[in-house]
Order: sequence, then structure tokens, then C-alpha cells
Amino acid sequence: MSAISRPVRFVCHYYMSQVPLLQQAVALMGAFPLEADQRTQSSFFQQSARFLQANEVVGVFPEGADPMVKVKPPQQLSPFHRGFAHLALRVPVDGLAILPVAIASREEKQGRLAPLALFRRFDPSEALFQRDGWHSAILYRHVDVFFGHPLLIDEGWKSRYCGSSGAALARELTHACWSQIAEMLAQ
Repeated sequence: MSAISRPVRFVCHYYMSQVPLLQQAVALMGAFPLEADQRTQSSFFQQSARFLQANEVVGVFPEGADPMVKVKPPQQLSPFHRGFAHLALRVPVDGLAILPVAIASREEKQGRLAPLALFRRFDPSEALFQRDGWHSAILYRHVDVFFGHPLLIDEGWKSRYCGSSGAALARELTHACWSQIAEMLAQ
């Protein structure tokens, strides 16, 4: 938000809206949680569409919850979920663009936040919390924020988003974002 001098409505994991104190922090930031049922996410699409139609910025961490549990080296990306691409292709907003952003950690300290069993109490539906181990806690001391090239979702994209080609188009858009971010992190 500081880098673009504009508020961002970040999408957060469902459990963050259930944990005391974290719940208040999420609300104060203007973030909104995903639904407990990871399959449909209809409220994600509805809320995001409302925000985008009101000319607000929606921020999505397309790697999902995976990095919270499976800590990787700072410049290594996990596969992206395609929900943001489906949203961009579906939402009736003219001039919508996806801006790939890379957050590159130069110095961080990794630790353990709490056992995953504790988070299972707040979100028993999350598969990542069904295993043994710890939820990571990463303190970023120095980061660089890199902005990629905006991907304009014009009528050409939207007209191709139908039927069986819709899933392929969402994969293509997701890959384009993943590639830009991976390239920025490699630099």
C-alpha cells in the first residue's frame, strides 16, 4: 500500500478472520477473508467485484496458504492458484489491469509461530492444518518491491473467456503473472 500510495483490499485466508487479535488486524487493514469452503469462493468473487467496480484495488497472494506452512527460499515461488485470473476475466470492469508485484526479501528471520494443531481449531477445513508441524513466522527486515508490466484485461481477453476455453485462458493469464514475478525475483 505504501509503494502505490493507495489502500489495497487484500484477500486473506479464512482462518485469519477467526483468530482473536489477527481478526481485528485484518478488519483494520480493510482486508477480507476467503470462505472456509475452499471449493466455491463465491463471496470472494462477489466482494472483489464490488471493490473493483468501486475503483478500489484488490490484492491477492496467488500462492495461497502454502508458503505459510511450507517455507521455501525467499526467491522460490509456489504454484499460483487461478482464482484471481478467473476474477479478472469475469468482472464487468472496463480498463481492468492485473499488476504483478514481487516482494523480494533481502533479509528475513524465520521462526515458528504456533503448532498447526492450534490453527486447526480456527479452521478445521484447511487441509494444510491437518498435518503435524508448525505455522511459520517470518519477520522481513529488508524487502524490495518490484512492479511488473500491467496486464490489461480488455475485450479481447473477455470475449475468449467462455466455455471450455475459459479454464485454458485463466491458466494462460496465471502463467503470465507467475512468469513476470519469477523473473523479477531472479533479478
